[in-house]
Order: sequence, then C-alpha cells, then structure tokens
Amino acid sequence: MDVAAAEERRWEAVAMAFVEHYYHLLDTSSPSLAGLYDSTSLLSFEGQPEFGAEAIARRLAAAPPFDRYRHRVSTVDCQPSPPTGGILVFVSGSLELPGEEHRSASPIAINGGLSSLSLQMFQLVPTPQGGFVVQNDIFRRLYT
Repeated sequence: MDVAAAEERRWEAVAMAFVEHYYHLLDTSSPSLAGLYDSTSLLSFEGQPEFGAEAIARRLAAAPPFDRYRHRVSTVDCQPSPPTGGILVFVSGSLELPGEEHRSASPIAINGGLSSLSLQMFQLVPTPQGGFVVQNDIFRRLYT
C-alpha cells in the first residue's frame, strides 16, 4: 500500500470513529459533547452561531430534546484539510421525530414516526495530545 492510500485510510477511520462517537453522545448524553470542542470552536446551529465549548454545550442542551430523537447517519464524506492535518467531515442523515409536526414543511414518514433530513459539517483539527477537536460545526435540518 502506498503512503497516500495509507493516509487516506487513516483520515477516513478517524472521521468514521468521530461520527459514531458524536452521534452516540448526541443521542444519549448531549452535555458530554462539550469535551469535543474547545474555546475557539464555532458552532452554527440552524444559522445561529455559538463560540467556544461552554456556549456550544449550552446551545446543544437548549436545542430540541435530543433524547427523544434518533439520529440516522446516511452518508459520511471526508477529506484531509492541510496544512494542519485536519479533517473535513460532511454527514447527511435524518432525525426521527416521533409525533412531531412541522407547520412549514412536510416531514418524511419513517417506521411510523416522523423524520426530517439533516446535514452537518465538522472541521476536525489535531491537538498537541494526538487527538482531534471540533473547530467548526455547521448543522441544518431540511424539510421537504
């Protein structure tokens, strides 16, 4: 295997592990997500910006009750983000919203519940400790 192929597999593995971990925390323990951000992180949640890990944690805690929702990841695309060794991660999927009605759009019926499409982009940057932190996070729900 050449160096480029090995590097591609490395950042794909990091991205997939991150996505699995992130959405598990979002569905089960959203306050724990603060540990994935730092003081310079930026979240844009439905167009509303939040700066820093503490503000992001407050925003995610104030978001609709994610413990009622089930996040379903459909696709994960990732790319390296040189020169810092970062990784850009783009996730498409859906939020199953049992019983939620949308006035401005037609939700999608899935397994007897309601669902809306979601898109989320993360910019992961390496830390001095060898891990990654979310530098940028953009989230949007889409209605059909």
